[in-house]
Amino acid sequence: MSTPFLSMSQIQYGVISRTILSGVDLTLEKGKVHGLIGPNGSGKSTLLKVIARQIHPSSGSLTVAGEDARKWGARAFARQVAYMPQFTPATDGMTVRELVALGRFPWHGTLGRFGKADSDMVEEAIDRTDLRPFADRLVANMSGGERQRAWIAMMLAQNAQCLLLDEPTSALDLAHQASVLSLLRELSHERGLTIVVVLHDVNLASRYCDEMIALNNGKITARGTPATMMQSEVLKSVFGVDMGVFAHPVSHEPVSYLL
Repeated sequence: MSTPFLSMSQIQYGVISRTILSGVDLTLEKGKVHGLIGPNGSGKSTLLKVIARQIHPSSGSLTVAGEDARKWGARAFARQVAYMPQFTPATDGMTVRELVALGRFPWHGTLGRFGKADSDMVEEAIDRTDLRPFADRLVANMSGGERQRAWIAMMLAQNAQCLLLDEPTSALDLAHQASVLSLLRELSHERGLTIVVVLHDVNLASRYCDEMIALNNGKITARGTPATMMQSEVLKSVFGVDMGVFAHPVSHEPVSYLL
């Protein structure tokens, strides 16, 4: 087996008297979309922030690309890992091309020259996310699905090997949910990217992720392929409610529902 791109061992994190993550062990391979599922408050977003180095665990170790994550400088780490929070920052007055160009910052810094290679990466990311008609449009004036694609394009321009996305479909309609998740799956498989995405909809996770990882009370309680995870007893253990599963009449993929 190849060396995992990311490895966590006995990660602990808490605030005041509350433990949010407790003894998390996790390894993630390249070229797969890993969906984090679980009830509210289970630790999904916190785990993503630990991987992204947005917060520091109280104990445990995190290895990225074979190196202790604590040894990476900020810019060097950003060349490996790109993070999109659930609530993205304001982009007032910024065009799509300008937003995507921010992804090149880890490669040349504040005072570094933005060269042809940077420009080429930006234009390639715009094309790959089908944003060419919107390249000069203000991000703030775009639809939710288009904005999400613009942020994903920025992550592509960053040229990181790992993309972390916290609920990227939470404010999108069904068509845009499918569009964004299809794009992530395609990018992962085409470029060998490690993608970790927090999803509330277990059926979306089953359809678009290669692996589903369930958290509950700050611990990983189950993980496996969608076929393995989309079982009534497994889903009940994750969400604490009775759930049924049937095969989709067209795709034959498993679909869950509340009993």
